Amino acid sequence: MSLTGRIRRFARNAAALVCAASVAIAGMPAPAAAQAGGPPVIRDAEIEGLLRDYMLPIYRAAGVDAGAVEIVLVNSKAFNAFVADGRRIFVNVGTLLDSKTPNEVIGVLAHETGHIAGGHLARLRQRLDSAQTMAIVAMLLGAAGVAGAAAGGGLDGGNSGSAIMGAAMAPQEMIMRSLLSYQRAEEQAADRMAISYLNKTGQSAKGMLTTFQRFADQIAFSQRFIDPYVQSHPMPKERIANLEDLAKKSPYFNKTDSPALQARHDLMRAKLVGFLEGPQGVGRRYPMSDTSLPARYARAISAYRSSSLDGAIAQIDGLIASQPQNPWFQELKGQAYLENGRAAQAVPPLRRALALAPNATLIRTMLGQALVASGSPRDTDAAISELVRATARDSKNADGFRQLALAYARKNKIPEADLASAQAAFAAGDYGTARQIAERAKNGFKMGTPGWLKADDIASYKPVKLR
Repeated sequence: MSLTGRIRRFARNAAALVCAASVAIAGMPAPAAAQAGGPPVIRDAEIEGLLRDYMLPIYRAAGVDAGAVEIVLVNSKAFNAFVADGRRIFVNVGTLLDSKTPNEVIGVLAHETGHIAGGHLARLRQRLDSAQTMAIVAMLLGAAGVAGAAAGGGLDGGNSGSAIMGAAMAPQEMIMRSLLSYQRAEEQAADRMAISYLNKTGQSAKGMLTTFQRFADQIAFSQRFIDPYVQSHPMPKERIANLEDLAKKSPYFNKTDSPALQARHDLMRAKLVGFLEGPQGVGRRYPMSDTSLPARYARAISAYRSSSLDGAIAQIDGLIASQPQNPWFQELKGQAYLENGRAAQAVPPLRRALALAPNATLIRTMLGQALVASGSPRDTDAAISELVRATARDSKNADGFRQLALAYARKNKIPEADLASAQAAFAAGDYGTARQIAERAKNGFKMGTPGWLKADDIASYKPVKLR
């Protein structure tokens, strides 16, 4: 490999640190659609709303604008959460499935909030800029020094190749270790900040300690093979010891979550199991002897996706009878009808769900989809109204824009349909397709009109490239 090639490899390795400010101690839910170049993302109104409620007190304690932070669900069973750009917290569904209490999730996300509030990613990028410059200089000087020694007879022919490689790579190794040491310090700072937020909000740090201890136990068998100086996070024993000392000093250490919040957490976990683990997984986690509401929720979801719809609807009606004001049970009934080709029957429960949760843009989107699928001109007009409202509140709602494009096409409003298709591709991160369709949409609008301006914004967008 050339010297330039080694520098580029160093830059790639270092840049990876920027996107890995992770909670890991070592190195909808319908099937998720992966965004272009991004992780496989799950959207669910119930879960997103619950996580928002978990985090609002933490954001206030951290001085973070809640409206500027988005929590993104990643369809991965691994236990992990991370901040990628200082305004989005990614959390794997495996973290939610493994966390028995809200406090465990809150502790993890409080740690990630510490990264945001502390500006850790911005500072890490600055250090990367400096490190890459230092790497280039150090490696050039190292190579020049070796070349000079070889010219002066200081190196014998048999060892010159390995000596040159060692001299060139040594500075890179030192700089990388320095960066990793810096990141370990930032991880410890985020731990301390998380505990301070929990204390300010009168919450326990026990859940945070529990989740980190669980992960530490999973990797304990391999600890003796780990070089502590090439890790981006503190070693488990050291981290747990520090956390335990801080957590147990809190007067709230033994405080538990409210019964209402715990009930919502249990339903959220059941929903994930029902959608992601299939009948066998549901049976293992919730045997038929378990008649709790979460168990019934998981079984109802599994039933509509894998067996008789009529039987599933009976189970969902039982859930609704238990909690008539629960919008998510109504949403589930509508979703079950819609995904089994009964769009007209899906509309009433979805309208009821939206009445109970009027700010749930994903329910509004599903209602719009059901109205589009029902096929009547009157329903198409209603669908456009609902989908315009849904996408106006949630610009990342790719499914909403896709359904809006279908509705406009049905009304023969082709420029509007093209614009909605471009917005759908843009929301999904497929910028090339978005630009192509947006250019076509511009031709259907008069220059300077709102539709033309929206299409022009997409057509001229150039995504920021990460290092």
